[in-house]
Amino acid sequence: MTEIEVRDFEPGDRGAVRHICYLTGYMGAPVDWYWRDEESFADMFCGYYTDREPESTLVAVTNGEVKGYLLGCRDSSRAWDPGAVAARHVLRRGIAFRPGTAGIIWRSIADIVVDTARRRVDPRRYSFSDPDYPAHLHMNLLPELRGTGTGGVLMRRWLDRLRSESVRGCHLQTKAENTNAIGFFEAMGFARHRDPVLAPGERTPDGERTYIQTMVQLLPGS
Repeated sequence: MTEIEVRDFEPGDRGAVRHICYLTGYMGAPVDWYWRDEESFADMFCGYYTDREPESTLVAVTNGEVKGYLLGCRDSSRAWDPGAVAARHVLRRGIAFRPGTAGIIWRSIADIVVDTARRRVDPRRYSFSDPDYPAHLHMNLLPELRGTGTGGVLMRRWLDRLRSESVRGCHLQTKAENTNAIGFFEAMGFARHRDPVLAPGERTPDGERTYIQTMVQLLPGS
């Protein structure tokens, strides 16, 4: 079996991390079927971590190539809001009017308006903020690393780092439909926090609404 190295992020890893983000952005699968602009997607979901808090990013490497990552943030109040990043791309690059991105942008706006008006969603739940769980993470692996134990190595190293820095707790968000991911996170000590909330704009390939599940973990000894 090929040796897998887990190490700290280096500047030269940035391009690979961004590409993996795009290749795994829909429950571990590519997102190109609904978002055909890799630059804006990577900016929204990994730009902060590689460009502003790289010391909290870990990568998994085989044969000298990055094949997975854990993007971490110690204080979630500092992280970029993906919606604000998308808005900058709307203004600078016109993604609200491009085929392959326009649909989900306008659908997101409509979902927020309708879901709020019909009281399907408390708008305060679109983002998560709790002083008990200030840190958060995103993790993705290419298929060849799944089932190898690499995810557990990444997670334990990140949580150990938070404990060493006396961070009280950590949270993450995943699709409620992604039962494999939820099972993994529960095995790593996370618990579901409240009921899932409707994800604005997002649909399954069959056109069904999707839900966001928040998961949390307090870190004893921190």
